[in-house]
Amino acid sequence: MNLEVHKHIIEKSKLGDSKSQHELYKLYSKAMFNTCLRMLNHWEDAEDILQDSFSDAFSKLSTFVYKSTFGAWMKRITINNCINEIKRRKVDLVFCSDIPETIEKEQREYKLSVDQVKRAMMSLPNGSRIIFSLYLLEGYDHREIAEILNTSESNSKSQYMRAKRKIKELLIEEVYHEK
Repeated sequence: MNLEVHKHIIEKSKLGDSKSQHELYKLYSKAMFNTCLRMLNHWEDAEDILQDSFSDAFSKLSTFVYKSTFGAWMKRITINNCINEIKRRKVDLVFCSDIPETIEKEQREYKLSVDQVKRAMMSLPNGSRIIFSLYLLEGYDHREIAEILNTSESNSKSQYMRAKRKIKELLIEEVYHEK
Protein backbone atom coordinates (compact mmCIF):
# COMPACT_ATOMS: atom_id res chain seq x y z
CA MET A 1 0.00 0.00 0.00
CA ASN A 2 1.38 3.37 -1.01
CA LEU A 3 1.04 5.66 2.00
CA GLU A 4 2.07 8.65 -0.09
CA VAL A 5 -0.80 8.59 -2.57
CA HIS A 6 -1.69 12.18 -3.53
CA LYS A 7 1.32 13.47 -1.57
CA HIS A 8 1.80 16.48 -3.84
CA ILE A 9 -1.82 17.55 -3.36
CA ILE A 10 -1.64 16.97 0.41
CA GLU A 11 1.57 18.98 0.75
CA LYS A 12 0.10 21.91 -1.21
CA SER A 13 -3.03 21.67 0.95
CA LYS A 14 -0.87 21.86 4.07
CA LEU A 15 0.40 25.20 2.76
CA GLY A 16 -3.19 26.45 2.49
CA ASP A 17 -3.61 26.05 -1.27
CA SER A 18 -7.40 26.10 -1.70
CA LYS A 19 -7.32 24.43 -5.16
CA SER A 20 -5.43 21.48 -3.69
CA GLN A 21 -7.82 21.30 -0.75
CA HIS A 22 -10.72 21.27 -3.20
CA GLU A 23 -8.99 18.49 -5.13
CA LEU A 24 -8.66 16.42 -1.93
CA TYR A 25 -12.33 17.07 -1.23
CA LYS A 26 -13.30 15.85 -4.71
CA LEU A 27 -11.14 12.73 -4.30
CA TYR A 28 -12.51 11.68 -0.90
CA SER A 29 -15.89 13.34 -0.31
CA LYS A 30 -18.08 10.65 -1.88
CA ALA A 31 -16.57 7.84 0.20
CA MET A 32 -16.72 9.94 3.37
CA PHE A 33 -20.32 10.95 2.67
CA ASN A 34 -21.30 7.29 2.29
CA THR A 35 -19.65 6.56 5.63
CA CYS A 36 -21.59 9.43 7.25
CA LEU A 37 -24.86 8.29 5.72
CA ARG A 38 -24.38 4.70 6.90
CA MET A 39 -23.58 5.90 10.40
CA LEU A 40 -26.23 8.61 10.77
CA ASN A 41 -28.98 7.28 8.50
CA HIS A 42 -30.01 10.85 7.63
CA TRP A 43 -29.01 12.68 4.44
CA GLU A 44 -28.79 16.23 5.81
CA ASP A 45 -26.90 15.18 8.95
CA ALA A 46 -24.49 13.22 6.76
CA GLU A 47 -23.87 16.32 4.63
CA ASP A 48 -23.25 18.45 7.73
CA ILE A 49 -20.83 15.96 9.29
CA LEU A 50 -19.04 15.57 5.96
CA GLN A 51 -18.37 19.32 5.86
CA ASP A 52 -17.30 19.35 9.51
CA SER A 53 -14.97 16.42 8.88
CA PHE A 54 -13.21 18.12 6.00
CA SER A 55 -12.94 21.35 7.98
CA ASP A 56 -11.38 19.39 10.85
CA ALA A 57 -9.05 17.55 8.48
CA PHE A 58 -7.84 20.72 6.81
CA SER A 59 -7.28 22.43 10.16
CA LYS A 60 -5.29 19.39 11.40
CA LEU A 61 -3.54 18.65 8.12
CA SER A 62 -0.16 19.64 9.53
CA THR A 63 -0.41 16.61 11.85
CA PHE A 64 -0.80 14.19 8.93
CA VAL A 65 2.58 12.44 8.57
CA TYR A 66 1.88 9.52 6.18
CA LYS A 67 1.71 6.79 8.84
CA SER A 68 -1.48 5.75 7.05
CA THR A 69 -3.10 6.72 3.79
CA PHE A 70 -4.85 10.07 3.67
CA GLY A 71 -8.12 8.20 3.07
CA ALA A 72 -7.74 6.13 6.23
CA TRP A 73 -6.83 9.25 8.24
CA MET A 74 -9.80 11.12 6.79
CA LYS A 75 -12.14 8.20 7.49
CA ARG A 76 -11.06 8.12 11.13
CA ILE A 77 -11.89 11.83 11.49
CA THR A 78 -15.23 11.29 9.74
CA ILE A 79 -16.22 8.30 11.88
CA ASN A 80 -15.22 10.12 15.06
CA ASN A 81 -17.35 13.10 14.02
CA CYS A 82 -20.31 10.80 13.30
CA ILE A 83 -19.98 9.15 16.69
CA ASN A 84 -19.68 12.55 18.39
CA GLU A 85 -22.85 13.68 16.62
CA ILE A 86 -24.68 10.56 17.76
CA LYS A 87 -23.50 11.15 21.33
CA ARG A 88 -24.34 14.86 21.10
CA ARG A 89 -27.90 14.00 20.21
CA LYS A 90 -27.87 11.60 23.12
CA VAL A 91 -29.49 9.04 20.89
CA ASP A 92 -29.98 5.87 22.82
CA LEU A 93 -28.31 3.09 20.94
CA VAL A 94 -31.11 0.59 20.52
CA PHE A 95 -29.77 -2.85 19.87
CA CYS A 96 -31.42 -5.86 18.28
CA SER A 97 -32.21 -7.76 21.45
CA ASP A 98 -35.66 -8.77 20.25
CA ILE A 99 -34.55 -10.41 17.03
CA PRO A 100 -35.29 -14.12 16.91
CA GLU A 101 -32.15 -16.19 17.26
CA THR A 102 -33.05 -18.70 14.58
CA ILE A 103 -33.77 -17.97 10.96
CA GLU A 104 -34.84 -20.56 8.47
CA LYS A 105 -31.87 -21.60 6.35
CA GLU A 106 -32.32 -20.88 2.68
CA GLN A 107 -30.72 -22.98 -0.02
CA ARG A 108 -31.69 -20.81 -2.97
CA GLU A 109 -29.48 -18.10 -4.35
CA TYR A 110 -31.10 -14.68 -4.50
CA LYS A 111 -30.10 -11.88 -6.76
CA LEU A 112 -30.20 -8.83 -4.56
CA SER A 113 -29.68 -5.24 -5.52
CA VAL A 114 -27.47 -2.88 -3.58
CA ASP A 115 -30.59 -0.82 -2.80
CA GLN A 116 -32.31 -3.83 -1.22
CA VAL A 117 -29.32 -4.44 1.04
CA LYS A 118 -29.06 -0.73 1.94
CA ARG A 119 -32.78 -0.59 2.82
CA ALA A 120 -32.46 -3.64 5.04
CA MET A 121 -29.41 -2.19 6.75
CA MET A 122 -31.07 1.18 7.30
CA SER A 123 -34.04 -0.50 8.97
CA LEU A 124 -31.84 -1.79 11.80
CA PRO A 125 -31.96 0.00 15.16
CA ASN A 126 -29.28 2.71 15.45
CA GLY A 127 -26.89 0.76 17.67
CA SER A 128 -26.94 -2.38 15.58
CA ARG A 129 -26.65 -0.44 12.31
CA ILE A 130 -23.64 1.45 13.64
CA ILE A 131 -21.87 -1.71 14.81
CA PHE A 132 -22.68 -3.46 11.53
CA SER A 133 -21.30 -0.50 9.54
CA LEU A 134 -18.18 -0.09 11.65
CA TYR A 135 -17.32 -3.77 11.48
CA LEU A 136 -18.31 -4.88 8.01
CA LEU A 137 -18.03 -1.69 5.99
CA GLU A 138 -15.44 0.41 7.80
CA GLY A 139 -13.15 -2.44 8.85
CA TYR A 140 -12.97 -1.88 12.60
CA ASP A 141 -12.56 -4.91 14.82
CA HIS A 142 -14.85 -5.59 17.78
CA ARG A 143 -12.31 -4.35 20.33
CA GLU A 144 -12.09 -0.98 18.52
CA ILE A 145 -15.86 -0.76 18.21
CA ALA A 146 -16.26 -1.50 21.91
CA GLU A 147 -13.86 1.34 22.74
CA ILE A 148 -15.55 3.77 20.34
CA LEU A 149 -19.08 3.02 21.60
CA ASN A 150 -18.12 2.47 25.22
CA THR A 151 -19.55 -1.03 25.32
CA SER A 152 -18.13 -4.52 25.72
CA GLU A 153 -16.42 -6.44 22.96
CA SER A 154 -18.85 -9.33 23.42
CA ASN A 155 -21.79 -6.93 23.02
CA SER A 156 -20.27 -5.66 19.78
CA LYS A 157 -19.89 -9.21 18.49
CA SER A 158 -23.40 -10.29 19.46
CA GLN A 159 -24.99 -7.12 18.05
CA TYR A 160 -23.11 -7.61 14.80
CA MET A 161 -24.32 -11.21 14.51
CA ARG A 162 -27.90 -10.22 15.31
CA ALA A 163 -27.75 -7.37 12.80
CA LYS A 164 -26.46 -9.74 10.14
CA ARG A 165 -29.27 -12.20 10.88
CA LYS A 166 -31.87 -9.43 10.84
CA ILE A 167 -30.65 -8.16 7.48
CA LYS A 168 -30.81 -11.68 6.08
CA GLU A 169 -34.32 -12.09 7.47
CA LEU A 170 -35.46 -8.80 5.91
CA LEU A 171 -33.94 -9.67 2.56
CA ILE A 172 -35.52 -13.12 2.50
CA GLU A 173 -38.88 -11.55 3.37
CA GLU A 174 -38.47 -8.97 0.59
CA VAL A 175 -37.56 -11.63 -1.97
CA TYR A 176 -40.64 -13.66 -1.04
CA HIS A 177 -42.88 -10.61 -1.43
CA GLU A 178 -41.46 -9.94 -4.90
CA LYS A 179 -42.44 -13.39 -6.16
